[in-house]
Amino acid sequence: MEREAQFIGQSGPFLDAVERASRAAALNRPVLVIGERGTGKELVAERLHRLSPRWAGPLVTMNCAALPETLIEAELFGHEAGAFTGATKARVGRFEEADGGTLFLDELATLSQGAQERLLRAVEYGEVTRIGASRALRVDVRIVAATNEHLPDLVDKGRFRADLLDRLSFEVITLPPLRAREGDIAVLADHFGRRMASELGWSRWPGFSPAAQAGLEKHDWPGNVRELRNVIERAIYRWEDEGRPVDAIQFDPFASPWRMAPLKPVEEAAPPPGGGASVEQPGTPPLAQPSLDCDDLRAACHAYERQLLEAALRRNRFNQRATAAALKLTYDQLRHALRRHDLLEKGAA
Repeated sequence: MEREAQFIGQSGPFLDAVERASRAAALNRPVLVIGERGTGKELVAERLHRLSPRWAGPLVTMNCAALPETLIEAELFGHEAGAFTGATKARVGRFEEADGGTLFLDELATLSQGAQERLLRAVEYGEVTRIGASRALRVDVRIVAATNEHLPDLVDKGRFRADLLDRLSFEVITLPPLRAREGDIAVLADHFGRRMASELGWSRWPGFSPAAQAGLEKHDWPGNVRELRNVIERAIYRWEDEGRPVDAIQFDPFASPWRMAPLKPVEEAAPPPGGGASVEQPGTPPLAQPSLDCDDLRAACHAYERQLLEAALRRNRFNQRATAAALKLTYDQLRHALRRHDLLEKGAA
C-alpha cells in the first residue's frame, strides 16, 4: 500500500497523534485508529506498519464496508473449493495474505456479529479456519483497525462485541479533525496548491488572495483533509491567470443555479388555475420583491443590491468578468461590490 499522501501539519493535536502512532508502532499489539472521514486513518495504519519490525512483511487492507455481509467472512478467512455456491476453487483470506505482516481493517464497526466472533478467535489465538475446512491454520498477523464510530456506544447498543473491543483496544489513536488543527489549513492548502500548479505546468505558484485564505479558514471542513485537497485542486485548475493569487474558491462542487429541484409528490402538486398540468422548470430563482414598507433605506438598498449581484452571478455561471459586463460595470467595480457583500468566493475571475 504505497501512497502519494504524506503527513503534513504542525498543530499540537496533529503532532500528538502522529507521535502516539510512532511509539505504538514498535509493539506487536493491536491498535484502533478513530477519526472522522478524511482525517488520514489509512496513513496512520501505514505508519504503524512501516515503523514496526514487520515493515518487510505485507500490509494488507480490507474495507469491511465495501463487501456484502455474506462475503466478509470468506474474504477475511478464505474458503475451500465447494464451500458454498460459486466457490469453484480454494482461496486464501486476508489473514493468510497478511501472515508475517499487518492487516488493516477499515470501517471495523460494519462487521457482522458472526464475523466479529471469528475475528475474536483469530486475534486471541492466532488461528483462522477457512470456510468449509476442518483444520485451523496458524497465522502471525498484527491487527490495525479503523472506524469513525464510537465503539463503546455500539457495545452498549449490542452492535459490537465487548470482548472483541477489549482485545483490539490496546492502544487507541484518535485523529483530530481539520477544524481543530490550528494553523494546518494554510500549510495544507499551500502544499496542495503548489503540487497542482506544478501538475498544470504553471511557471510559478502565486498563492491565495487574503479573501480566499480567510474563506478557507472559516470553512468547517466536514470532509477534513480529503475535502480540502479537492477544494484546493479544483480552485487551481479552474483559475486561468497564474500571475495573480487564486481568489475564487468553491466549497460545494454541486452548487449550481441549474440544480434540479426535488420533485414534489403528485398528491401535493396543486394544478394551475384553469386546469392543465403544472410543469416546474429548474433555473435561477426569481428575485424577492422589495417591500415598500421601509424604516432603514440603507439596509434595504444593501440587501437588494446583494440579491441583484447573486442573481447576476448565477446567470453568468459565476464568471466575474461576464457578470461585470452584464451589469455594465468595470471588473474592478464589480469586485468592489462583491467584496462589500462578502461574495468574492462565489465568483470565478
